[in-house]
Amino acid sequence: MNIQETKQKYGIIGNTPLLDRAVDVARQVAPTDLNVLINGESGTGKEVFPQIIHQNSARKHGPYIAVNCGAIPEGTIDSELFGHEKGAFTGAIETRKGYFEVANGGTIFLDEVGELPLSTQARLLRVLETGEYIKVGSSKVQKTDVRVIAATNLNFEIALQKEKFRIDLYYRLSTVPIHLPPLRERREDIHLLFRKFANDFSAKYRMPVVKLEAQATQILENYFWPGNIRQLKNIAEQISIIEKNRELNADTLLKYLPQFNAGNVPSVSAFNGGTAMDANERDILYKALLDMKKELDDVKKIVRDIVMAGGKINPSPANEMGIRSTIFNPTNEVVDIGNGLTIHAANLNNASSLPQTIEVEETLSLQDKEIDMIKKALKKHKGKRKYAAQELGISERTLYRKINEYHIEE
Repeated sequence: MNIQETKQKYGIIGNTPLLDRAVDVARQVAPTDLNVLINGESGTGKEVFPQIIHQNSARKHGPYIAVNCGAIPEGTIDSELFGHEKGAFTGAIETRKGYFEVANGGTIFLDEVGELPLSTQARLLRVLETGEYIKVGSSKVQKTDVRVIAATNLNFEIALQKEKFRIDLYYRLSTVPIHLPPLRERREDIHLLFRKFANDFSAKYRMPVVKLEAQATQILENYFWPGNIRQLKNIAEQISIIEKNRELNADTLLKYLPQFNAGNVPSVSAFNGGTAMDANERDILYKALLDMKKELDDVKKIVRDIVMAGGKINPSPANEMGIRSTIFNPTNEVVDIGNGLTIHAANLNNASSLPQTIEVEETLSLQDKEIDMIKKALKKHKGKRKYAAQELGISERTLYRKINEYHIEE
C-alpha cells in the first residue's frame, strides 16, 4: 500500500507533509523487527500507528496487546507486564501470566511509556536487550520474543535531564522514532477533520450536518488546540448535539473554544524550560501586563503635565507610585523618565510646536516585570512568602521556585 491507501485504510485524515512523513516511516519500518518510539502531544492519534506497524509486519498473525502504562498503579505494573507467582504478594492467589508472556510472537504497544517507574524501566531494558524477564516472586528466567512499540507525550530531553527516564532505555526504544505533529502544525487539515467528525455525528445522532461559515472556519484553523484531535472531535460532537442552527457562524463557534483570545497570546502558549507554563505562571504574567499598562497610562499623564507646565513636572500620582521622572532639557531629543521608559520629543520650549504624537519607549520584558512584582509583594508582606504568594495569585511553591530562579534577595 502507498501512503494514501494506508491513510484511507486506517482512517487517517489530512495531507500535511509532516503527517505523510510519519505514515511513510511507519510503513517502511513495519516489515522489520525494530523497536519504534512514537512521540507526540496528547490527542494527536498515536494509538493508530502501532496498528499500522503490526498489521503490516511478519507478526500480524501473532498477538497484539496495547498497554496504557499510565493507568496501571506503580505497585502492580511489574506484575501486569511480567506476571507473578502464586503467593508473591498479598492477593496473589494464583500464578498469572504477564503481557510479555501472552504477547510472545507478536507485538506489545506500551502507551505512555514515560510513566513507568525506574525499577520497571530496568526490567523492560533487560527484555529489550536479551528477551529475558523474571516473574514477580520467581527466580526462574523466562524468554519472550516480542516486538515493542512505545508511545509517549513526554519531553524526553527534560525527563533525561531530571533522571526520570533511563537514557539507555530511551535509546533502546527509539531505534526508529516517529513524531506526530500537533494539530496547530496541521492547520490545513483542521477543517477536513471537523467535516469528517461532523458527518460521523450527523449519522450517529440522525441530525443534519453542521457546516461552518468562512469566518468560523478561519477561527477554527487559527485556534491553538491544546487537546489536538481529541479536543476537536469533542467540540464537533458538542456542536452537533446542541446547536439548532446547522450553519455555524464565528460568534457561535467561539462559545465552544475555551480562552480563544488568550490561546493566541504568547504569554499563554509560551514555554519555560521546554515545558508549557502552568496556570499560576500565566496569571502572574497577566498581572504584569496589566501593571505595565497602568504604568504606561501614568507616563502619559506625566507627559501631559510636562506640556502644560512648559517643561517642568507637576506632582502627579505617577510620582507617588515610584516612577522616577526627570525635568526636560529642551536641547535633548531623548529624556529618561525611569523604569526603562524614555520620551522622544522635539523643541519643548514652545508647546505649540510639539508633535501631536509623542513616542514612548518601554521595556517589554515580562521577566523584569515579574521580578519587580515579586519584590513588591515580598516587601509589602515583610518577606512572608505565604502572604506574598496569595497577593500574587500563585502557589507558595511556585513563588519559592521563582525566587531561586531569578536570584531574588529577600
